[in-house]
Amino acid sequence: MTQVPNIAAECIWDAGAALGEGPVWVAREQALYWVDIKGDKIHRMKPGSGARSTWATSAQPCSLAPAAGGGFIGAFRGGFAKVSLGETEIALEPVADPEADRPGNRFNDGKVDARGRFWAGTMDDGETDPSGVLYRLDPDLSCSRLDDGYVVSNGPAFSPDGRTLYHTDTFAGLIYAFDLGQDGGLSNKRPFVRIPAESGYPDGMTVDAAGCLWGAHWGGWGLGRFDPDGKPCGRIDLPVAQVTSCAFGGEDLSKLFITTAAIGLDQEARRAQPLAGGLFICEPDVGGLPTPLFGAAA
Repeated sequence: MTQVPNIAAECIWDAGAALGEGPVWVAREQALYWVDIKGDKIHRMKPGSGARSTWATSAQPCSLAPAAGGGFIGAFRGGFAKVSLGETEIALEPVADPEADRPGNRFNDGKVDARGRFWAGTMDDGETDPSGVLYRLDPDLSCSRLDDGYVVSNGPAFSPDGRTLYHTDTFAGLIYAFDLGQDGGLSNKRPFVRIPAESGYPDGMTVDAAGCLWGAHWGGWGLGRFDPDGKPCGRIDLPVAQVTSCAFGGEDLSKLFITTAAIGLDQEARRAQPLAGGLFICEPDVGGLPTPLFGAAA
C-alpha cells in the first residue's frame, strides 16, 4: 500500500462551529453539506462558486445523507427524519425514534451503504454511560438495532466492496470492523485499529478509492489513514485539536473535506486555535468513493 505523505489542510470556511460534524458530498448539487450539532445548524458549501448557506433548527441535527428522489434522510437528537431544505426554511418529517426511552442519548454520525441503508449510532450526551447503539434504517423506514455498549459511537464507514463496516468506540480508542451481509446483518466484530491516547480519540471517518480508512482524531490535531490491514499509511495535520470527521468530494472526488469543533476549548486554547470549528480542505494523492443515496441500491 502506497504511503500518503503528511499533508496540510486549508480552512475554507471559518464557521466557528461548536461541534462541526457529518460532512457529506452531494453530487447532484456539487455541494458539501455538514452540521453543527451543538450549534443547531446545517451548513452547505459549493466549492465551485464559494456559495454558502445555513439552516437553523432546534432539532439538533447530528448527521444527514442525500436521498433518492431528492431531499435527505437525517439523524437528529429525537430520531430519524426526512429532511427538506428550502431557501432558508427546513422541514422535518419524523420516521423513527428508537430511543424515546433514553432522553439522555442523542444520535451522532451516520452514513448510507451501497444498498441504500442509513446507518447511525447514538451516544450518551453526558459522555458517561455506555448507552449508545448502532442502528440501521432501511429504505422502507424500518429500524434495526445492530450493536450496543458505546459511550460515544462514531463512524460508520464502508469498504469499497461493501462487505466490511467500520464503526468506532471513541472512548475506548477503538475502531472496529464487522462483516456486513447483503441482508444488512453484522457479524465477526473485531478490533481494526486502536488509537493511542497521545494521538487523541477516534472520531468520524471515510474510506478512499484504494480501500484505506481515513479517521479524524479528536484532540489529535489531524487525521490518520489506515490500510485494509489496519496499518498506518498517511497523516493530515491541522492547526486545530478537535478534528471530528471527513468526506471526499469535488467534481472528481479528489478533495477531502474535514470538519472540526471549538467545543471543549478554554479561552487560552481558543485564542491559540482561531480556526477551531472551521471547515478544512486538502487534496491527497488518492480520491474518494461516490456518496450512496438513501433508498437507492447500487
